[in-house]
Amino acid sequence: MSLINSYSQSLPQASSSTTNTSAVTKSSVQSTTTTTGNSFLDSIRLPEESAIPEANDQMLKQEDFFALLSQQLSMQDPFEPVDNDQMIAQMASFSTVDGISNLNDEILNLNTVMSSSQALQASGLVGRKVLVPSDTGAISAESPNINGVISTPSAIDKITVSVEDQSGQVIKTFSVDGSAGGNIDVSWDGLDKNGSPVEEGLYSIKASGKVDGEAQELAVSTYAHVSSVSLGTTATGAILNLRGVGGIKLTDVLAVSET
Repeated sequence: MSLINSYSQSLPQASSSTTNTSAVTKSSVQSTTTTTGNSFLDSIRLPEESAIPEANDQMLKQEDFFALLSQQLSMQDPFEPVDNDQMIAQMASFSTVDGISNLNDEILNLNTVMSSSQALQASGLVGRKVLVPSDTGAISAESPNINGVISTPSAIDKITVSVEDQSGQVIKTFSVDGSAGGNIDVSWDGLDKNGSPVEEGLYSIKASGKVDGEAQELAVSTYAHVSSVSLGTTATGAILNLRGVGGIKLTDVLAVSET
């Protein structure tokens, strides 16, 4: 103590304003620090770190429900205790909530597994052609023609088919026999009205015919080449990437043809 006293006496005396400021600063910093009773020792002590509380996710778990039930039992009126049937019903409700939570987790895991399995199955379609509900097809060196299906509500003697380019200009028109009704196969050889091959790109096939004596537009689906498969998400499932056309859901495929 003699060493500390002599050293503290040799220190220069601070002004009252500085002392007050230092005291306020120390008190704010050392609010969680244990004091020794000596001003000099307290001034050179490092402030203790306060514990940071864990983040609260504001979600009640099964342990919280049982804690609430225990609190309810401890605070009940001894002259009017909780009915046994009521307590059993509450415990059954807690078990049901916990079971539903676990079931949701299992369903999410199952969706992930099904998405991966679906993508694996869809990979077998790579290199094949699929029928998609679109009247637009792609002409390229690998696929110089476009095949499709015209859906008719009834038998039609004559179906008029027109081929349009991306600007909407009609480049060829021909007829198809629709007397069989139902789904009628249609094929365009990729030649214009002059018999010359068209440029590579996207082309639309439009079909129309008379149904009950009135002209009507008919639905057309076209075949497209599957170049690759994307995993997609749980909501979309596997995505088939079609050459020159783009992506389409596996669930939207109408039919699969030979390579």
